Amino acid sequence: MVVVAAALTALAGCTAGDDPQVELPPAGGRFDYQLGGPHPPAPGVVVVARDVTAEPAPGLYNVCYVNAFQTQPGDLDAWTTDHPDLLLRHDGGDDGDGGLVTDPDWPGEVLLDTSTAANRAALAEIAGRDLQRCAEAGFDAVEPDNLDSWTRSRGLLDRADNLAFAALLADAAHDLGLAIAQKNAAELGTAGRDTAHLDFAIAEECEVHAECDDYLAVYGPHVIEIEYTGDGRAAFAAACAARGERFSVQLRDRAVTPAGADGHVSEWCPGG
Repeated sequence: MVVVAAALTALAGCTAGDDPQVELPPAGGRFDYQLGGPHPPAPGVVVVARDVTAEPAPGLYNVCYVNAFQTQPGDLDAWTTDHPDLLLRHDGGDDGDGGLVTDPDWPGEVLLDTSTAANRAALAEIAGRDLQRCAEAGFDAVEPDNLDSWTRSRGLLDRADNLAFAALLADAAHDLGLAIAQKNAAELGTAGRDTAHLDFAIAEECEVHAECDDYLAVYGPHVIEIEYTGDGRAAFAAACAARGERFSVQLRDRAVTPAGADGHVSEWCPGG
């Protein structure tokens, strides 16, 4: 672990003992999830999340999206060529997938193998390049997606594997002055905060899955909630009634399309 810490410190450009203060998103600040493409934030928005390939929104608190636990669609060839040993595989490969374990809900996303300390160190170095890019671009925080990949791993990964990897990401993010979000995985309880040292939560569909109070119990007001139109509007209305006055709840189309695109939906609770 000394080697891993040294590598991440060097990557971050920080000397040993540096401890930059990280700033959390403003509690209750209106949030805009812009992963499908950047667009001018609506009036009243103070927190924006955009992909690592985008630029932050000037003058706002910006969260940088990084798919840290799975491959991005379109990137599999590069992973297969450069890091084939870091892709999670099951025995046999009799599904016509070469043994690669994919996310059933997101075709083209292959799970990354966080099952060993050596793999986690290598993955942290790769993800660290994205974190570096986030920091250099001027983002304030990072959102590593698919923390819950172990639940889709056919039993090949477990919660401890992903928590250990998340802790490496948190160390690197904090060294870069970035806050780091727990993205989903309410079943972690306090472990995301206390073991992996994550700072706040971004929760998708927690109303639908009756998980919102789990995040609140750990992160207090530092929870950002997104509900999706595919679940109907009842969940969004219930979320607004329960929590709309305490923190940001946004309704989005599941493709998180930019403003002006077909199917774009972006709404907030009345008065939120």
